Amino acid sequence: MVWTLGVAALLVALPMSARDRLPDRVATHWSGSRPDGSMPLTTAALFPAVIWLLVAAVLAVALRFRPGRARGLAGPVLAATGVLLSGAQASIVRANLDRARWQDAAPMGVEVVLIVVAAGLAGALAWLATRRPADTSAFTGITGVTGTAGAPATRIGAPVLVPGAGERLVWLSQASNHWLQALSSVLGLLSVPGVMLAASGRTGSVDWRAVTFFGLGAVVALLCSSVRVRVTEAGLHIGFGPFGWPARRLAPAELVSARVELLTAREAGGWGYRVHRGGSVVFLRRGACLVVRTRRGRDFAVSVDDAERGAALLNALIARTAGAAEH
Repeated sequence: MVWTLGVAALLVALPMSARDRLPDRVATHWSGSRPDGSMPLTTAALFPAVIWLLVAAVLAVALRFRPGRARGLAGPVLAATGVLLSGAQASIVRANLDRARWQDAAPMGVEVVLIVVAAGLAGALAWLATRRPADTSAFTGITGVTGTAGAPATRIGAPVLVPGAGERLVWLSQASNHWLQALSSVLGLLSVPGVMLAASGRTGSVDWRAVTFFGLGAVVALLCSSVRVRVTEAGLHIGFGPFGWPARRLAPAELVSARVELLTAREAGGWGYRVHRGGSVVFLRRGACLVVRTRRGRDFAVSVDDAERGAALLNALIARTAGAAEH
């Protein structure tokens, strides 16, 4: 929603904020290097915004009635279309800026290629960010399966799993915080206007301090907004953000134990990634957290669904590693 409304506002604001420097009709189509089509300024401001909102509405309907098929397309389509329309609008404003007639608009050149490439990259990144693991919150046996399909009631403490001989088990889970994702979107949108104004020719240079401040804030909030957690024979793997990177890895030999704790934001020290005297925590929602104790005596906690089974498998791996070391 934040992305949809932000892009719509940007598409309208770019030409309307420069209306005192644009002709009454602006060139909107080029044949080669020469403009051969135009629209009234107000129409040129509203038309791409209407197209954008129609695309968003179609995807919203698809998500409502065909969520399985549409979920994987919505993010990439919105990202690519938003970047494509915003870049095109900025280029149109730049080409028409300070021209007496639309026929005198500057030719389009390499910026068209750059816009298409940027849109493609945005779509690809959105696809990578929104793709989901094949299975979550369950044990998946590579040579066998242990556990039930439904998530058990959370029990606080240090559960232990006893795997069968020869079984190799994998546990996958994830968690996210929609408020942190919304904050990331807002900060990201706040970093866009300065770049777009410079791209449209409205300003001579970009205020890179503001762009960097909001851009870095958006990245940090995004990385702290979700986690993908995996437990395998290699140990615990925690991937941060929609791409699962950066990641933290803890081998069974580095761990003493795993347990489940119920935490609140106050007990965790706040939302997102927090560091405290006894260790660190990735807190995304109140409730059950997977907590591991390292051999350095520090705890690492992460909000995640089905934490009990993750702790049980980790304790089994820790015990197996310790037994192998003794022999």
